[in-house]
Amino acid sequence: MANQEVASRLILILGGARSGKSAFAERLAQHSAHSVAFIATATAGDEDMRARIAHHRATRPAAWLTIEEPLDLLSAFERAAASADVLLLDCMTLWLSNWLLQQANSNFDDEPSLAELYSNAALQEIERLLETLVHCQPPKTLLLVSNEVGLGIHPDYAISRAYRDILGRVNQRLATSAQRVYLMVAGLAVDIKKLHEEAHL
Repeated sequence: MANQEVASRLILILGGARSGKSAFAERLAQHSAHSVAFIATATAGDEDMRARIAHHRATRPAAWLTIEEPLDLLSAFERAAASADVLLLDCMTLWLSNWLLQQANSNFDDEPSLAELYSNAALQEIERLLETLVHCQPPKTLLLVSNEVGLGIHPDYAISRAYRDILGRVNQRLATSAQRVYLMVAGLAVDIKKLHEEAHL
C-alpha cells in the first residue's frame, strides 16, 4: 500500500478560565513522543501575571524550547517549527489582547466601525498563520489554546464587546481548519469536532 502523504495538523483547545485548557494541551504535547516548542503569548503586566508565568515556566518540561512572543505569531511559529515537531501556542486570547492594544486607534465608543476593521485585520493574521502551517515542511502539529469568552454576561464597554466578537470570529476560523477541536469542561476534554454534524431541516 502506498504511503499516504502526511500533512500538518491543527488541534484547537477551547474553554473558559480554569477549565484545564493549558494542562490538557501540555499533556497532549508531552505524550506525543515528539520534540516540542512552546509559544507563550503572555506578558508580565502585573504581579499576578508574573506569578502565573513563573509557575508555567517552572512546570514545563526542561527539554521543551520556549519562545515568548506576545505579537508576531508568524515569526514565533517559524522559529518553533525550525526546532520541533509539535508546537504549542498558549494562547490566542492573550495574543488578541496584546494585538488590540497595539492598534493606533482603539476608541470603539466613538468609532463602532473599528470593531469590523480590526476583526478583518486579526483574521488576516490568522490566515497567514494557517497558510504557513499548511505548507510547512516537514509537517508539524500545532496545538492552539484559546478561551471561549462568549458565554458570560454582555460586556458593558465597547472595547470589551469588540474583543469578545473578534475572538469569537478568530475561534470560528481556527475551528474550521482544525482537525480536532476540544472543549474543556471542568478539566475534561470533549472532542466537539468529532460530535459535529451538519445541521439540516
